[in-house]
Amino acid sequence: MTAPELNARPQWRRTGNTNFPVAALVNDRWWVLRINAFPDHALWTLFVDGVPRFDIDQAPSTWGRPLEPWPMLESVIAEEVLAPVENFVAYGSEAGQPCDDPFCCG
Repeated sequence: MTAPELNARPQWRRTGNTNFPVAALVNDRWWVLRINAFPDHALWTLFVDGVPRFDIDQAPSTWGRPLEPWPMLESVIAEEVLAPVENFVAYGSEAGQPCDDPFCCG
């Protein structure tokens, strides 16, 4: 896969949300990672300004480790950043086809 995001070096911040644990401001656009029910689905889904970009199983090395204990976003900023994706908790919901399998997403 070729995507410009794969070469970026986001400075992740924790959001305090278990479904969308980290976000980063990259080139004036908010990136948010959703953690999915792996291995039934890709480990991560990247959203950029609330729009799904792609799913990946392993974060590129340029991204660092998304689940490191990064600094926390201010709660007001985290709420604002997560607002566009908060209804996309279930894998596939961003495409209008949320997973309803009770074993991985139930």
